[in-house]
Amino acid sequence: MGQIKVEKNVGGIDGLCVITPTVHGDARGYFMETYNQKDMEEAGFHINFVQDNQSMSTKGVLRGLHFQKHFPQCKLVRAVRGSVFDVAVDLRRDSKTYGKWYGVELTEENKKQFLIPEGFAHGFLVLSDVAEFCYKVNDFWHPNDEGGMAWNDPEIGIQWPQLVGEYQGSPSAAGYHLEDGTPLNLSDKDQQWLGLKDTFSF
Repeated sequence: MGQIKVEKNVGGIDGLCVITPTVHGDARGYFMETYNQKDMEEAGFHINFVQDNQSMSTKGVLRGLHFQKHFPQCKLVRAVRGSVFDVAVDLRRDSKTYGKWYGVELTEENKKQFLIPEGFAHGFLVLSDVAEFCYKVNDFWHPNDEGGMAWNDPEIGIQWPQLVGEYQGSPSAAGYHLEDGTPLNLSDKDQQWLGLKDTFSF
């Protein structure tokens, strides 16, 4: 495992891992392997990633919390530009940490990657002016299989950094903003999801 450092079961949640790659740099810039199957297998991960996705979002955008119900995905996520606060919520009903969350800041500087296995809801908040977010998945997206849950469900109590506002009984973005005044920006769909007690579980 010379190319990656793995923190397993972060936050005390089985399966969640933060991976830090080795970066080789000189006056020309830097080089790192974004994914090495051999290193991952030596770390105990046997994942067949089938697709790479990339998104661009502006400051204050919150995407999530999302999952696929019957075709769940394992994700390996990172920020290649800017900074995001990335969150996973355990929706595995038989898990001792069901309903628990863990978050980690992913930035182009720290180059950390967050490995999220099947059975979790996932989302992120953009903290920089612009963020480009990449993620590998081990199954294809099925458009009629998408599920989600409220990003601000008080039962879960995610502590989104830099976010100001009080829960008003719904996942609406109204009344929420970042500390610098940037309004929270959610899709219409992400303002409709239900909380943990009413959402899907694996």
